[in-house]
Amino acid sequence: MIAALTSLMLAGFSSSTAGAQSACGALGGTVGPDRTCHAHIENDTYTVDFRFPVDYPDQGAMTDVLTQRRDDFIDWITRMPNTYRPELDVIGHDYRSGAMSSGTQSLVLTIGTSAGVHPVTTYRSLNYDLSKHAPITFDTLFRPGAQPTAVLNPIVQRELDRHGATGALTLEDLGAKAYENFAITDDAVIFFFDQDGLLPHERGPLTVEVPRTELASLLA
Repeated sequence: MIAALTSLMLAGFSSSTAGAQSACGALGGTVGPDRTCHAHIENDTYTVDFRFPVDYPDQGAMTDVLTQRRDDFIDWITRMPNTYRPELDVIGHDYRSGAMSSGTQSLVLTIGTSAGVHPVTTYRSLNYDLSKHAPITFDTLFRPGAQPTAVLNPIVQRELDRHGATGALTLEDLGAKAYENFAITDDAVIFFFDQDGLLPHERGPLTVEVPRTELASLLA
């Protein structure tokens, strides 16, 4: 039953839009007046809901991330007991720095997965240099040879201490991987940390804004 539903939904939700140039088209979504895409699946087995701005410049990367997240979720559903109807909710938020044509643009996806009594929030970010027409990763955000974690770890650790937490992981456990989800603004680099990671589950996810003045000597 689940496998049949999965095949039908994927066929209608993806294959019919194969070759579409936009992420919204690839997901079978519709674009509203506010330039936000909404794509939705709802059946007796699961619910998937996507909402994200359509103007991120690297549509290929955005399509890959969103379709992979959807497919992983549906694959997970096929391998779990069908005792409830899980939900996947993905909301994209846009961030910018610098000039509209030559600065940076960031897309942060807030991913809510509900499969019972403990819904979990995680993040996935994409960043793009509009002048270089190239993606920005944690490595390319900083100058070659810089040691950004030496500056970032104490800042984030103060926030963790303020929340009175020790989660399942530490900044030392994760290293640079802790900072892979970020957004760039004119004033700060904002880092997003998943629920069930650095904080206990009940404390939720964590967002830390690091002023660009504290990173000025390290930024590329």
